[in-house]
Amino acid sequence: MRKSPWVLLIFVLIGGLLGGILGEILHVMAPQGNIQSIFSTHFTPGISPPLTIDLVLLKFTIGFSIKVNLLSILGMFIGVYLYKHV
Repeated sequence: MRKSPWVLLIFVLIGGLLGGILGEILHVMAPQGNIQSIFSTHFTPGISPPLTIDLVLLKFTIGFSIKVNLLSILGMFIGVYLYKHV
């Protein structure tokens, strides 16, 4: 049976979202030290500041940013694993 790539995308997004939420909770709840510094460190790829195109009649603003930490990446891998084994 062939699986849809949309289902894979949903699994990866949910895994990343849950991992990101867990990383934020760990950032707040974990004591200062190695655990907090490893799991709460994040990087933010994206367009910053947003690109703005002003055409007098229309004004477009295009931008995005993604906050990625170690647990969100781990959640994405778990999502791919679950997709393959479900």
